[in-house]
Amino acid sequence: MLRALHLALLRVFRRLPRRARIAVIHRVSPSFSVGTICIIERTDGRILVVRQSYRHRWGFPGGLLKRGEEVADGARREAYEEIGIDIELLGEPAVTVAPRPRRVDVVYRCRPADGVDPDAARPMSPEIVEVRWVARDELPELQHEASGGLVALARTNNHP
Repeated sequence: MLRALHLALLRVFRRLPRRARIAVIHRVSPSFSVGTICIIERTDGRILVVRQSYRHRWGFPGGLLKRGEEVADGARREAYEEIGIDIELLGEPAVTVAPRPRRVDVVYRCRPADGVDPDAARPMSPEIVEVRWVARDELPELQHEASGGLVALARTNNHP
């Protein structure tokens, strides 16, 4: 019975104009926000962590993309807005999907851009209250998204 109904709905769907099919898909499919996570490493191997005003654990620079913004551009923009330094994206990013908050994060391995003093990183946004360079083996307690981003990046063999 359900199979027959499913097939009948697919036949109706196929006959809809393209715009109507797209509207149906957008209406019944879950929407996800897309953001970036920037795991920035300096030459001595230390990694930059940030503490946000509204979270208890540490994270990495990043945030949501603007409508129509390219992901790589959004990563560089978010890092600059939050910590005030230009970064260079390294290798291919990893992707994490969090179904409950309906969020997709594109995780980049990064370094300060050529000519940028890593010690110039400072809180530049009201949401960032502290910036710290830490050794990999001394990472503080991380937000769920941040630790998931590290794991995802490690799985791509592009880990810091």
